[in-house]
Amino acid sequence: MSDLLSIGASGVRAYQTALTTVSENIANTGVEGYSRRQVALREVQVTGGLASGGMTNGLGVSAAGIVRSSDVYAGEAVRAAASDVSRTEVGAKWLDGIEDALTGDRLSERLTGFFASSRALGAEPASSALRAGMLGAAESAAAAFTATGRAVDQVAADLDTNANQSARDLTQLAGTLAKINLGLGRTQRDTAAAAQLSDQRDQVLEQMSALIDLKANFDAYGRATVRLGGRNGPVMVDAARSGQLSYARAGGAVALTLSFGGEGGVVDPQGGALAGIVDAAQRINDTRRQLDAVATRFATDVNGVQAAGQDVNGVAGRPIFAANGSPTELGVAMTDPSGIAAAGVGGGPRDGTNLNRFEALRTATGAEASATALVTDNATALRQRLAIADAQGAIRDGAVTARASLSGVDLDNEAVDLLRFQQAYQASSRVIQVARETFNSILEIR
Repeated sequence: MSDLLSIGASGVRAYQTALTTVSENIANTGVEGYSRRQVALREVQVTGGLASGGMTNGLGVSAAGIVRSSDVYAGEAVRAAASDVSRTEVGAKWLDGIEDALTGDRLSERLTGFFASSRALGAEPASSALRAGMLGAAESAAAAFTATGRAVDQVAADLDTNANQSARDLTQLAGTLAKINLGLGRTQRDTAAAAQLSDQRDQVLEQMSALIDLKANFDAYGRATVRLGGRNGPVMVDAARSGQLSYARAGGAVALTLSFGGEGGVVDPQGGALAGIVDAAQRINDTRRQLDAVATRFATDVNGVQAAGQDVNGVAGRPIFAANGSPTELGVAMTDPSGIAAAGVGGGPRDGTNLNRFEALRTATGAEASATALVTDNATALRQRLAIADAQGAIRDGAVTARASLSGVDLDNEAVDLLRFQQAYQASSRVIQVARETFNSILEIR
């Protein structure tokens, strides 16, 4: 009777654990980051005892542990896809910022307006109103260069702020993961607590992969060792420690430095937001350099045309534009519209032939065309990034779906398990009841 009671009791305990686990699965249906749990049920076996073989079977059932449904390769695929799409989306975000900077002050339009005003003055060089209009167009073009240059510089400053925050976020996540690793090392394996910590670990790893591509290896306790920038990159997290990532930029060159265990290492990201920031830093630097070249060429060409002609008083033309430090910090050095050198040498106040030279500047390599090409090239790169992001997003969604099919909760399956374990629990309870009734009947024999 004692064996019958112990068998029934073991079933009640085991199936109560199983019912609790199924109930937890049902309660967490659709919860992001939750992986389905299963109870591993095993037959109770005792070594030694009455059996001649040294092993006694048929002593009931036990819950050997709680198994978390997960797949290492599916998780790695999700992290890799998330890193790829994050890099592309972040790159697209900063390309959009560059486009706003280049178009917000209508630089191309104001350059076109300047050349249009020179053409109008060339038709009527003695007009004071048209001379004032051309000088005003020059001031407008200079202001557009200045504002556009400052806008690009602001995009670079915003990039630095965002990059520093991303580096801090990654450092904080690494610290959180190190604490989870410590918890996993102190927690008994195959328990509900270990499964919960493993869920938290995977969520942190996924957040880290959105910031940078990484390689995670797991030990027997589920503790993660994380390398940044791929399998050969420097270690940022081990079983008990975490490192700190720092960001610095000089022009278009970005330096990401990892400090771990008193040692430093350079990180070369190939995925994640930080890789997108590295791409954006180079793009912003190239844009600034090209914008400086356009401003320099515009000012040099216009001042060159001025020097080749004469103003209304027959004096050689003086420069219209002057740069104040940065090439885009253009100022108008001329204050008197009569100083515009519309006439050729010896042409007189009604001669406008020198202004024809401005039309020769409007070539495919001129400042006006270069400014337009700068905007067009950036817009093309943005469209390409967005198209790639859509494709990578589909790949990520597919990876997430594949992982969910392996580790997600299916209510139909849980309903079947709930009914099965409920019946097993009731049957085990009935075994205990039968054992008690039988035992009582024996005691009542006279």
